[in-house]
Amino acid sequence: MNLLTRTLSSLLAILFLSGNLDAAPSKPNIIYIVSDDLGYGDLGSYGQKQVKTPRLDRMAREGLRFTDHYAGHTVCRPARLVFLTGKHTGHTAIAGNNMHVLPKGSKTVTSLLKQAGYVTGGVGKWALGDIGTTGHPNNQGFDFFYGYLDQSAAHDYYPEFLFRNDKAERLPGNVNSGKRNVSSKKVTYAHTRITEEALAFIERNKDKPFYLNLTWTIPHTNNEAGNVEKNGQEVPDHGIYKDRDWPDPEKGFAAMVTLMDTDTGKILDLLKKLEIAENTLVVFTSDNGPHQEGGHKVEFFDSNGKLKGHKRSLHDGGIRVPMIAWWPKTIKSGVSNHASAFWDWLPTACELGGAEIPKGIDGISFAPTLLGENNKQKQHEYLFWRWSRFRAVRMNDWKGVQTDKTLALYDLSKDIGEETDVASENPKIAARIQKIIAELE
Repeated sequence: MNLLTRTLSSLLAILFLSGNLDAAPSKPNIIYIVSDDLGYGDLGSYGQKQVKTPRLDRMAREGLRFTDHYAGHTVCRPARLVFLTGKHTGHTAIAGNNMHVLPKGSKTVTSLLKQAGYVTGGVGKWALGDIGTTGHPNNQGFDFFYGYLDQSAAHDYYPEFLFRNDKAERLPGNVNSGKRNVSSKKVTYAHTRITEEALAFIERNKDKPFYLNLTWTIPHTNNEAGNVEKNGQEVPDHGIYKDRDWPDPEKGFAAMVTLMDTDTGKILDLLKKLEIAENTLVVFTSDNGPHQEGGHKVEFFDSNGKLKGHKRSLHDGGIRVPMIAWWPKTIKSGVSNHASAFWDWLPTACELGGAEIPKGIDGISFAPTLLGENNKQKQHEYLFWRWSRFRAVRMNDWKGVQTDKTLALYDLSKDIGEETDVASENPKIAARIQKIIAELE
């Protein structure tokens, strides 16, 4: 490649990122917030009427709200593997919550951004490698990590320890009861400490390009406490919901969501205080659909909105999730129906951060959509999920869900709730989806 060609290539890359808007920073700070088990219908901006989420609703008004964004999976661990690697579950090592340790040399969004000059931090829930393994966050591109290393340990909101990199740190006052993930003394709330560490990471790195992966555990239930105490929605208090005529698990769920909303606001406020908001992309989403555990009932708050199913389902209620992107003076406010998924996060973050986008991934960058350049946005031929004996494919407005080789087909443009199987009326579409599934087995 001669000098002229290299120069032209560099200019074209710069022009793409700037587009018709104010020039986007060459290395914006990037914050990716992933809540745990938050449903499509759990935010006011997505139709929630009872649970208050004023800060996220404001974020949605000021930024870009996606209507057709999908998680990487319907349960926690594989969903995280998907957004870290840019591959859907037809190509990842796991497609369920079975144990997986990221191997040495994995190309993750964090390792790629670190190579591109970013300071990288992970705060919250990890699930892909413990101390002494290749999958530990510090071995996968994270300069800093604070939180839960073990996925199941993250059920407990009052654990005795959280991890700072590879060192366990005591949480004052918390005492385990002798039963797994059930505490007899609940003093220090882990979510609060995780939020504090996220804010501290931003403050420490305000003068350099940083990437923060904030994977909150709320509103995931404490499964084990739910079994023992019949209420797994552990929260310091019920706040504004304490006098509602609701079951305690529902008060706890609502309080969790509102606390998460408040803490998202703290992050946005800090960015403004530090005068780096205009140089920072913040994306908020959820790792899968709403849970039905620990005493919480999906229907109580219509947590899945108009969608069918919930966590552990490949119907849209289990995998379609909220996503809000906020970047003052770069992202215009509005609503996007661009069909995207977790595996798109790696190429999007890497493109915006000037990092390598590896070959062989399934993701397509949605940076053009963020930058208001919809005419440049590439589209997926299809989206794919694999889970136990279930498979699902979204192809344009068609959605196929296969169980034990039997395919149900839905037209989402007319039937967002996936109520009417139209496979028999559309055999060619059904056959195309079945072929996609067969090719990915």
